[in-house]
Amino acid sequence: MMNNDATLPPDDLGSEPEEWEEEDFGRLDPDDDIPGPPRPVNWNLLLSHDLEQEWLALNRWVEWLRHTYALPASVIPPYWHRHPELQWELSALHLHWLGAYDPEQNASAAIGWHRDFAAARQRLRDWVAASGTRLDRDRPSRQTAWPGEPPAPPVEDTPITERRADFVAFVITQVARRKAAEDAVFARLDDAARSDDG
Repeated sequence: MMNNDATLPPDDLGSEPEEWEEEDFGRLDPDDDIPGPPRPVNWNLLLSHDLEQEWLALNRWVEWLRHTYALPASVIPPYWHRHPELQWELSALHLHWLGAYDPEQNASAAIGWHRDFAAARQRLRDWVAASGTRLDRDRPSRQTAWPGEPPAPPVEDTPITERRADFVAFVITQVARRKAAEDAVFARLDDAARSDDG
């Protein structure tokens, strides 16, 4: 009789294990591309392809986080991606989680992450309250104009109707802007190289 619960051991423990074939996986060279520990993400410096990948990875993790911990919109609102203060905070929390749950990490790292998660939740609440984004509506975070600067534009609430569609459109726009900036830099470099050759 087979059980269907993946958390329980198989019923037939007396069977012989499958034979493993000898494989020569080779020695690792210093030049082998092996993923290392998580490193901080500087969103300002990512190339367009990396920017897209980081947005998608962060979005998947934030979805997991809000469902796993039943977080309300006062901690993680639907349009968190439109608020840089929330993006940076959640990105840092995500990287901290990756490090805490790395297989090479010590066993107490997870409790350290949870301690820091409690503090991060309060900061997230503060950011959400200051920005004015809510479950059903969003507005850009208010900017304070310093003396001598033009006044900040007025901010208006927009209704939130389809979060996933907005996220996809937002990421496409961000990646296109970054790609255009990259293309402009490469064009200037090409122009400079041609003028040096000419």
